[in-house]
Amino acid sequence: MAQIIWTEPALNDLDEIAEFIALDKPSAAKKLVKEVFKSVKRLKNFPYSGKIPEEIPKTNYREVVVGPCRAIYRVESNKVYILYVMRSERELRVFLLEDRNDEIS
Repeated sequence: MAQIIWTEPALNDLDEIAEFIALDKPSAAKKLVKEVFKSVKRLKNFPYSGKIPEEIPKTNYREVVVGPCRAIYRVESNKVYILYVMRSERELRVFLLEDRNDEIS
């Protein structure tokens, strides 16, 4: 059984998405957060069950899609690191580059 480790950026991403949705529908935001955590929890038993993102096919990243979100993760040893949560319509490469540029500034 793998250990699930949520990174701070992933939790912040999910929080931002939920806050935006909650502006119109607080119950939908709450439901989304529950669904994301539920879907990620299955990675304990099936860490490689997520698909490889189409934008970056030759990497160690995988994703779990819970509309309208994508939880991007990486498996190392017996640990699953949840790295990012993003809106599913955003392109992953652009998202990662934007994030790295913010860290450099």
